Amino acid sequence: MTTTSFKNENNEIIGNVALVLEGGGFRGIFTAAVLDAFQEAGLLFEYLIGVSAGAAYSVSYVSRQYRRNLAVNRYVNDKRYCSFGNLLRKGNYFNWEFVYHLIPTQFVPFDYKAFHQSESRLKVVVTNINTGEPEYIELRTDQPKVFCDWLTATSALPLISKPKSINGKLYMDGGLCDSIPFRQALADGNSRAVVVLTRPQGYRKKPLRNAWIIKLAYRKYPQLVERIKERSNYYNQTLELLEKLEQEGKVFIIRPNGGIEVSRLENDPSRLQVFYDSTIQQMADELPRLKQWLDNTTRS
Repeated sequence: MTTTSFKNENNEIIGNVALVLEGGGFRGIFTAAVLDAFQEAGLLFEYLIGVSAGAAYSVSYVSRQYRRNLAVNRYVNDKRYCSFGNLLRKGNYFNWEFVYHLIPTQFVPFDYKAFHQSESRLKVVVTNINTGEPEYIELRTDQPKVFCDWLTATSALPLISKPKSINGKLYMDGGLCDSIPFRQALADGNSRAVVVLTRPQGYRKKPLRNAWIIKLAYRKYPQLVERIKERSNYYNQTLELLEKLEQEGKVFIIRPNGGIEVSRLENDPSRLQVFYDSTIQQMADELPRLKQWLDNTTRS
């Protein structure tokens, strides 16, 4: 399985159109397939913004390492990658050192230089747990530690991960306050956005159950608690706005067609491979519509 840069004579750097990537844990293999389909078609977006798994799966697109995420997929059922043993011993279900340092530096090499020099720029979304507010960090580095730190921060889910300390601040998963950061993408000067979601059409997030657990666990961070409690309302409002903007032609939404679904914590490589393959098939239908939309965007 190749993980080297994918060469396409028809590569096109797409400016003024943001690529917005939702999180979703291992459902992010959908995003990985979408991004590989983009690379194969020569569609290279200049601006990306990703949350949690959306950021993690996108870095190989930025470094132009076609299908690298599939190579990493071999390790997702390794206990060093994620396990309740990790949670009990270290307070993290995911072993971030293994996921974001050992794998890219030893097992499935990540091209930090290509990432740093790429024509694509990636912002990752993190939640400042003291303020409860999102922060948008441009991840443009060739330093493995910096890379590991910010991907850990944007992926640190409540209850199964410790907050990540960076530069004296504590951060957790960006999806807690901005799961689909298209507003920031437009605020950064992009006129339109391609939005990759990891839930099928019609999905709406249910209100938080057992909120008392979150309140107890994060009692020192009341702003964070309020954000988590309001997350479902904000998420669902965002979906409704996106669907309105889709009708207006301002955004193009790509989401699973509902044929195959996996959970956030699904770590069976073979099942994730099936989801990846089905997404590649789906993208064969999506790409002509997307290219037409992009052409209209360019002319408008």
